[in-house]
Amino acid sequence: MSDLIWESAVNLAARLRAKQVSAVEVMNAFYAQIERENPKLNALVNLLDPEDACLLAAKADESLARGDEVGPLHGLPMAAKDLVDLRGFPTTFGFIPYAERIATEDSAVVARQRRAGAIFIGKSNVPEFGLGSHTFNSLFGTTRNPYDLDKTAGGSSGGAAVALASGMLPIADGSDMGGSLRNPASFCNVVGLRPSIGRVPDERTFGWFARLGTSGPMARTVADAALLLSAQAGPFPSDPLTLDVAGSRFRAPLERDLSGVRLAWSADLNLVPVDGRVTSVLEKALPVFEQLGCVVENSCPDLSQAMAVFQVPRAAGLAILGGTLDLSLPDWRTHAKDTLIWNIEKGLALDVKELLASEVTRTEIYRQLEKFFANYDALLLPAAQVPPFPAEQDWVREINGLPMDTYIDWMTVCCAISVTGSPAISVPAGFTDEGLPIGLQIVGKPRRDFELLQLAHAFEQATEYYRRKPGLPTTPAAQADKPA
Repeated sequence: MSDLIWESAVNLAARLRAKQVSAVEVMNAFYAQIERENPKLNALVNLLDPEDACLLAAKADESLARGDEVGPLHGLPMAAKDLVDLRGFPTTFGFIPYAERIATEDSAVVARQRRAGAIFIGKSNVPEFGLGSHTFNSLFGTTRNPYDLDKTAGGSSGGAAVALASGMLPIADGSDMGGSLRNPASFCNVVGLRPSIGRVPDERTFGWFARLGTSGPMARTVADAALLLSAQAGPFPSDPLTLDVAGSRFRAPLERDLSGVRLAWSADLNLVPVDGRVTSVLEKALPVFEQLGCVVENSCPDLSQAMAVFQVPRAAGLAILGGTLDLSLPDWRTHAKDTLIWNIEKGLALDVKELLASEVTRTEIYRQLEKFFANYDALLLPAAQVPPFPAEQDWVREINGLPMDTYIDWMTVCCAISVTGSPAISVPAGFTDEGLPIGLQIVGKPRRDFELLQLAHAFEQATEYYRRKPGLPTTPAAQADKPA
């Protein structure tokens, strides 16, 4: 049964539908792994008792036995990120005052995944209010990296990434404002896709153009991420930016001839410091694209103003959060971490001129990107500017001797892409000499999510870094054996 936890979600879902394995067997296998790994990794929180989870799995088996139509995620265990509502579970945001705040309804993305057949067993851990790419909070504590327990798992979808990497879940949802799907994927050797804005419903973010955040899939392979996206994506009438493409589009085959595909590579966007251990790994990965028939050139769009733009709508959104907290918790500052307080106060201090100027500049950035993509099919970048750093460190203070002004500046290589609204994916690309994972960020053309998935899939299948599980010795991923 331990083999089940390392099967791809695509294969596992097919076996469940074919009745080659039962949902109860799958649930028992994953719970056995959770009991082994979660106490040391702290990835999953507010879990169902195993007996209750198996009752849900038994109902899924009964539904299939009756001949009911089942969805593409039928029988797969899932844990929703602890920033979205999951009916009957607390939505804590990693915030002590919210520890007992039980959701009475599913969020839109959870509801879609549940309708597709996913069985929800709990929540995945996050930084407080999802802020910062290091998963720790005062309610549940720190999530540990399975490749090195002394290192961070990244964030804010850190619990989800760790659960995948350690075999505790087959697929996981997440969200991304400034890298929260891409950064933990890079740190944990899994896949994190930030879809185009409007691809996946998200009720809490800005309705119009200032939107930065989106929900999206995480998985161990690109095909598994595409499977989950097929359940998450699709038109959502109440979203003014929704994209009119059915989610089933993402269940099409990912194989594609890449001959003549033009790719731009930039180690640093001509903008940011990047740890040499990251660039060393990624530069060795680039020839893979040339072997696949692509043309790779050193180039990047001008994103020098993107970080300044990113900070404005982010702070504005947190100002709204601060107002909500002020209404319900007059002493919220006594519970909140310093970076949350700073970002809320920054948002409350914004004026109309700053908000309008950021949107004007953002539009200019988008137009420049459109011109850039007239010559290139995708942009290759680091998914994180540093390898996983010590877990006791709250955020990265300097890179290559250059100080970071704020707790999110070390994530600029992801935040700058968020401003463009383009889809972006982090895919495993190798390991440092210390055995720490490094992810490659691939940025696609606006609203061309499927073509992006095809490109990432080709790289993944050519390299097979995803096969290397935590605890294996330092060897090329393609030569690493699967765990028994």
